[in-house]
Amino acid sequence: QVQLVESGGGWVQAGGSLRLSCAFSGRTFRNYAMAWFRQAPGKERERVTSINWNGGSTTYADFVQGRFTISRDNAKNTVALQMNSLKPEDTAVYYCAARLSGTNFESSGTNVDYWGQGTQVTVSS
Repeated sequence: QVQLVESGGGWVQAGGSLRLSCAFSGRTFRNYAMAWFRQAPGKERERVTSINWNGGSTTYADFVQGRFTISRDNAKNTVALQMNSLKPEDTAVYYCAARLSGTNFESSGTNVDYWGQGTQVTVSS
């Protein structure tokens, strides 16, 4: 059974930065594509970014393009999300997600195999 544990959330002022990290355990990490999703109060969950098994391919939602960067370390079984130039509309619970490599993540997260517990990110104006 895969376990995903996020860390690094918190409060930051608009324009600031945060770095989220997700620790993967229970299976062979390099067999999984990874992603970050978020869900704001009253809104549907949405995919923020994804990365393939070796980091050679990434995707970003338009609303974070150029501000967020996803990366992974297959030696440490971790995936990170560097968030810069944060905006109040980035406020949400951020979730780490894993999917056995081979297919893309649906934007709604319906084909995610494993979820983390989530970490709160709050950006004040």
